[in-house]
Amino acid sequence: METPRILVLGYGEMGHAMEVLLGSRAQLDIWEKYPAAGFQSLLLEDAVPDADIILFCLPVNPHREVIEKIRPLLGTGTICVSIAKGLDEAGQTAAQVFADVLGKDHMYALLYGPMISEEIRAGRYAFAQLGCLDDGIYTRVHDLFHGSGLFMERSTDIAGISWSVILKNVYAMAFGMADELQLGDNVRGYLTVASVRELDGIVRSMGGCAGSPWELAGLGDLVTTATSEDSHHHELGRRLARGETEGIEGEGVHTLAMVEKYRLFSREAWPLFDFIHRMVRNPADLQAHFDHYLHRLYGQ
Repeated sequence: METPRILVLGYGEMGHAMEVLLGSRAQLDIWEKYPAAGFQSLLLEDAVPDADIILFCLPVNPHREVIEKIRPLLGTGTICVSIAKGLDEAGQTAAQVFADVLGKDHMYALLYGPMISEEIRAGRYAFAQLGCLDDGIYTRVHDLFHGSGLFMERSTDIAGISWSVILKNVYAMAFGMADELQLGDNVRGYLTVASVRELDGIVRSMGGCAGSPWELAGLGDLVTTATSEDSHHHELGRRLARGETEGIEGEGVHTLAMVEKYRLFSREAWPLFDFIHRMVRNPADLQAHFDHYLHRLYGQ
């Protein structure tokens, strides 16, 4: 069988993780807009036409610019795959950007789940759902990773897994807050159930299927992000509980801003999401606010 040619866009943490997973099973080309000293990035004009699969190991913000640039260069059988777990400055998901720019002319998919790059690079297992509508896309991407440390399931609910994996970064901050306040394991159990309940409702309101947030891109990635001491969003929650507001930024914080800016859904309808939003804006006396939130929620 011919060795697949894979183009990795972005040579950050996830770009390096994909190199670990695929370096021995594919011909790997790498493009980096801002290459580090000593690294020779390929030119998109040279690499895109020959690529079988293009992995977008980039934040969602540059997706539209990059896709519009490479679209005329794409082969008819090339699959674009994004791992971006955020919203761009227009409040759009990676899937929405792909749909806008690529439409039905080119194939694309989303790869979401518990995939901490440090663990992948250390040779540990990772898990993901591949969101796609075509059997052939799933087969080709699955075959690419078959035998590696990344285990894959298929989902046809692209909206569901997209919003699950994006919003889980918001909820993960609540776990960091609770851990910093030493609220205990009972609160962690409550936050898990409350987060996924709200995710399920929000996902449905955004066009996804009921139950999607209970899968790898939702609950699976939430547990990973919310409980890992290496998680950026868990650490953000800890910092907020300490009253630190300097440099509080990340995909979850940006998601809160985009939901508010574009009124993507009513945050007031989701008590825990609304609580996190208010604490990110003003984390003063977070312990008292959390106590008030619980008593008001449960009417006692």
